[in-house]
Amino acid sequence: MSVFSIHPEDTKAAVALALGDKVKRISVDLGEVKVLVAAKDYHAAAEILRDAPGCKFEQLMDLCAVDYSEYGMGQYDGPRYCIVSHLLSISLNQRVRLKVFAEDDGMPMVESVNDIWNAANWFEREAFDLFGVVFEGHEDLRRILTDYGFIGHPFRKDFPTTGHVEMRYDAEQARVVYQPVTIETREITPRIIREDHYGGLQ
Repeated sequence: MSVFSIHPEDTKAAVALALGDKVKRISVDLGEVKVLVAAKDYHAAAEILRDAPGCKFEQLMDLCAVDYSEYGMGQYDGPRYCIVSHLLSISLNQRVRLKVFAEDDGMPMVESVNDIWNAANWFEREAFDLFGVVFEGHEDLRRILTDYGFIGHPFRKDFPTTGHVEMRYDAEQARVVYQPVTIETREITPRIIREDHYGGLQ
């Protein structure tokens, strides 16, 4: 079989075989294999997916966090924070989406995979910064997009759109200062004007 004609069902079978009982759920969605593992198996599963003969996912293309707290219009009932990794096998020309849920919503934590794929370094820092997910074993887990003094995690669904504080330059103190948000939230309703006979309508 040519490496350029691997079918997603074949990838699914190879992933399921390699991970064995570490698989909690596996499916093919929109032509891409999606596999869910438990937090306790996450690091080991990632290592298997990188090294197993039928997998060979040498590259981590992306890693992000998802806050499921408002998923399904509030009908979702399960762990809140999920880490989603998109893996690519160059040698076998196949992809897989690896998912893991943090077990504790109050202190979301999963193992770091930075020792498996170096590309995870900044991705994990971003997920920590924006969602507050802690990656155990990451050697330099600090904010990467927000300011050092930033309070909270702005991609969480319960984070206010205006933030908690605002930053401005104070000329008298000749430095940047933080203060409570002074922006008043307001609901804007677009004004629609329809002319008589608009578009030839009677």
